[in-house]
Amino acid sequence: MKTVVQRVARAEVRAGGEVVGRIARGLVLLVGVEKGDGETDADATARKVAALRIFPGRTPMDLTVAAAGGACLAISQFTLCATLAKGNRPSFEPAEEPGRAEALYLRVAAALRAGGLAVETGRFGADMAVELVNDGPVTFVLTVRGGRLVESSA
Repeated sequence: MKTVVQRVARAEVRAGGEVVGRIARGLVLLVGVEKGDGETDADATARKVAALRIFPGRTPMDLTVAAAGGACLAISQFTLCATLAKGNRPSFEPAEEPGRAEALYLRVAAALRAGGLAVETGRFGADMAVELVNDGPVTFVLTVRGGRLVESSA
């Protein structure tokens, strides 16, 4: 499971011209579900996101999203699963089939909610427009496999 985590001053997502999710300060999560991902990956992703200390407090990276009074906007992003190795057209072969991908993406959102966070979502499978103000800018990429963080980058 790959997740792009962006610290934002505000963000919203529209589908069909309608706002379907909106947050003020918090995190935008672009969640890509790959073949082989499971519930343990979704749960580990949510735990890591909730525990990230990436909001300013006594230091520039001190507080979690909850401690900062923020919320999360989770958006399904299957293009994160693309392979660009061959030719110039992305291959989405690594992406999970839609039914399973939706269930795991929604599990990430549900796990964050269960941890006490306010969570908005996009509309799975829809053509969406995301508008955000990246705060910092602060952006990280989390990759979880087998229920464990295997890669993170900025």
